[in-house]
Amino acid sequence: MKTRKSSKTAYAVGLVLILSGLVHLVVFAVDGGPWYGPVSWRKPVTFGLSFGATLIAVTWVTSYLRIGARPRALLLAVFTADCVVEVGGITLQAWRRVPSHLDMETPFDTAVSMVLAVGGGVLVVLLSVFAVASFRRRPTGPAGMALAVRSGFAILLVGLASGAAMIARGVVLTRTGHQEAAYHSTAPLKPLHAAGLHAVLVLPALTWLLSRTSWSEPVRRRIVAAATGCYVVAVVGAGVWAVLTY
Repeated sequence: MKTRKSSKTAYAVGLVLILSGLVHLVVFAVDGGPWYGPVSWRKPVTFGLSFGATLIAVTWVTSYLRIGARPRALLLAVFTADCVVEVGGITLQAWRRVPSHLDMETPFDTAVSMVLAVGGGVLVVLLSVFAVASFRRRPTGPAGMALAVRSGFAILLVGLASGAAMIARGVVLTRTGHQEAAYHSTAPLKPLHAAGLHAVLVLPALTWLLSRTSWSEPVRRRIVAAATGCYVVAVVGAGVWAVLTY
């Protein structure tokens, strides 16, 4: 019962976050301003859409994991709250017209940046727990779902690691007096970060769609394996590009 309630709450919050992103896309269309840069409407748009989609994806995908109902409900509740904090902090700073990350100009801005950084750490811990659970016991679901879920979480961890690297490098630059350089230092890792985060949605969703076809299980497994290989190649390519341009 708790799992069902936490899942419904997570789905609802995920939709609200996506709606928030879309609303801020309208705000950008009306208000204008730069799309790129540390102060822009892009951040509440992209973070709202991304966190909303990730929250919904993780809630759905973890239903295939062989973990207890209560632990899953607790983890989802914390994950849901953390997603709200992250998007809320970023949106608050966008309306204040100040950077959301790596901003140490005032005590309040420093506090927001630290909350977002700590929230990012919480995300890493929670999603790592789900990832470990997917490898400890084979996930359930249609043909190919175990590979899709495990690969999705593994690639997701790569995306989270790239995000942590962006924050760490930015903090070092900020602390050493290179504030402007800190804002621009994250650019090379952004493609890797974005691609990594959404593997946990793309690969399981493809597997589910294939399960609605009349193709045999071996064929569906081969398609999922091929798609996983292509996704890995794309992530590796983004990683190589980041290294070459850093």
